[in-house]
Amino acid sequence: MTNTVRQGIEECYMYVTTPIYYPNDKPHLGHAYTTILADVISRWFSLLGYNVYFLTGTDEHGLKLQREADKRGVSTKEFVDQMAGVFKEYWKVLGIGYSRFIRTTEQEHEEVVKYAVSRLWDRGYIYPGKYKGWYCTACEKFYGEGEYIIENNTPVCPTHRRYLEYIEEDTYFLRLSLFKDQVIKLLREGSIVYPKHFSDEVLSKIESEGLQDLSIARPKSRVSWGIELPFDSRYVIYVWIDALLNYLTGLGYPKDMNRVERYWKNSVQLIGKDILWFHTAIWFALLAMLDLPPPNKLLVHSYLTVKGQKMGKSLGNVVSIDDMIKRYGNPEVVRFIIARIANYDKDVEVSWDVYDSIYTGDLLNNYGNLVRRATTLTIKTLNGRATRDLDGEFANTIDELKERSINLYNSFEISGAIKHALDILHETNAYINRREPWRTSRPNQTIYTVLEAIRIASLLFYPIMPVTVGGILNSIGLDRVGQGLEQFRLGYVDEYSVRESPIPFKKLQ
Repeated sequence: MTNTVRQGIEECYMYVTTPIYYPNDKPHLGHAYTTILADVISRWFSLLGYNVYFLTGTDEHGLKLQREADKRGVSTKEFVDQMAGVFKEYWKVLGIGYSRFIRTTEQEHEEVVKYAVSRLWDRGYIYPGKYKGWYCTACEKFYGEGEYIIENNTPVCPTHRRYLEYIEEDTYFLRLSLFKDQVIKLLREGSIVYPKHFSDEVLSKIESEGLQDLSIARPKSRVSWGIELPFDSRYVIYVWIDALLNYLTGLGYPKDMNRVERYWKNSVQLIGKDILWFHTAIWFALLAMLDLPPPNKLLVHSYLTVKGQKMGKSLGNVVSIDDMIKRYGNPEVVRFIIARIANYDKDVEVSWDVYDSIYTGDLLNNYGNLVRRATTLTIKTLNGRATRDLDGEFANTIDELKERSINLYNSFEISGAIKHALDILHETNAYINRREPWRTSRPNQTIYTVLEAIRIASLLFYPIMPVTVGGILNSIGLDRVGQGLEQFRLGYVDEYSVRESPIPFKKLQ
């Protein structure tokens, strides 16, 4: 995937997005999973010198939120205002460095949605009709025959395990069917969707079932909370059309098309596999209707599962972000664990035993122990100062692991990149044991080389744990992290001035 990404990202601009989340309750570890991965990617390319614009936010319209607000006895606007603040607070705690937090109730976004839908209407891509079908409020999605499961002789949502509602109503349809061949071509010939098997999954569905026109309006008599259809005030716009267009609002569409073009060509969108259909078949067709290309890359990750089921508020099996932070005492440890277990292909079962093992093995015993050993040795044997004198043979070992890690980061394979950074630490711990710098009167070369290896591994961890890594680098006399690949060169630092011997990670209680 590396070559594809490098060819696709030629300019130093990048647009990174998460899905916008339904704020019907506080975010859980599943939300954090996608958002942390997006933040790590954003920080990695910023570290390389890219101008990165990172968008996340909340999806604040639709029947689900309307009903939740009614249940709590407050207006829907009051409810979403409160919950947007809750999301922002959690992302602040987790160090999510977004460029913009977008809310679909913002006037700017409503204007964009009305503009886009009016344009589609004027072009003849929208027409009136009648819809009959089974609807899941939790998904905000109609299910066709064969897409739902049957329990007690009643259709059930396969994701949320809730009974579906049968709805028959007048509506307006979007002519997705006109763009079937174009969407198929993008899925078959392009490298947009990663991993590819998700692209094949959507392709297979379209080839077997076709690309059906989509109902994009809801009568106000049923759903009052939404953006009004610009050409028929009796309806609000389907929440998924509203939500998908947020990615364009975030770049200033349609007022600043130069900016849209500059960032969109290098756009990287992260989603969970449950919303794959919306972000491929519907999104690619919608963009084509607006004369825009598809995103450069759509990264699709699998689920965090609890006892084999996708984590979700509707299923009541969420794992709390608060519990994770309390357990490890540092929000950046949560970021590291999520990045370490990240998997695009396979679902990942939530496991405190696995998380504890990552914390103890990777952070406490490997990274933290090496930092403590190296800084203590520098202070004791060199009065805290190590000057440039690189062990070239060992540097080659570190260099090879570093290059593998960088290539995987550039390919968005975060967990693989972390593995090679951890290998650098393992090799360096073994190197100290072999060289025994405490036994020689000339330990400078060994200690300088060890500190360089720590610096390189720390730079590779920086997108994941910027505050923790910043503290470690500060302890060895480096005041800031730079930009660009040059800083990853071994021998880059003239001299280390070790100020303290930190203990960055403490044993679990």
